[in-house]
Amino acid sequence: MTVREAIKARHSVRQFKDMAIREEDREELNDLIEVCNRESGLNIQLICDDPECFNTLAAKYGKFKNANHYIALVGPKDMENLAEKCGYYGQRLVLAAQMLGMNTCWVAGSYSKGKCKADSEKGEKIVCVIALGYGEVQGNPHRSKPMSKLCDVAEEDMPVWFKNGLIGAMMAPTALNQQKFHVTLEGDTAKITTKMGPMTKIDLGIVKYNFEAASGHKV
Repeated sequence: MTVREAIKARHSVRQFKDMAIREEDREELNDLIEVCNRESGLNIQLICDDPECFNTLAAKYGKFKNANHYIALVGPKDMENLAEKCGYYGQRLVLAAQMLGMNTCWVAGSYSKGKCKADSEKGEKIVCVIALGYGEVQGNPHRSKPMSKLCDVAEEDMPVWFKNGLIGAMMAPTALNQQKFHVTLEGDTAKITTKMGPMTKIDLGIVKYNFEAASGHKV
């Protein structure tokens, strides 16, 4: 599976099979987490076999099942663009997991920070987590706003790489599927901005990574 195929195939999944993460999958994810932490300065961690983090009323209401494994996105509280970085590198890991045959769900409020087993040093915070496992189902595509609502470049004027990136961005998960981002083209460079709102900075990082992965161009 290529990264573009992973973007298309990946949908939010909350019901997982009751099984451990395969050792080879765990090793691949931990290797990539090490790379992401080195590049970003974050303290991302893979936590396996922890059923307590999602043992909350909100998780039950959200219909999570066997959410025993997760990626914790942790970083310094004073880091510039902390939430955006968590979104960017978290989505890199989400697509890697999809390519390994796993399923994921971004979670900001349906888990217990107090029960989360991630190690956070003094001055660090847990921004959010990504539930992870082998899904009972593969999930369903989310509805997207029209391209014209998310970008001010006419479709006929889009370079191929830009259109590929925009399609990838439109497939990115965002909080409550609000898609509060906007994509523009300035010369040969794409620029993505977001409106204010809950989780929009995390969403911005997710969308940027999808755009870059689908287009082959940095934002």
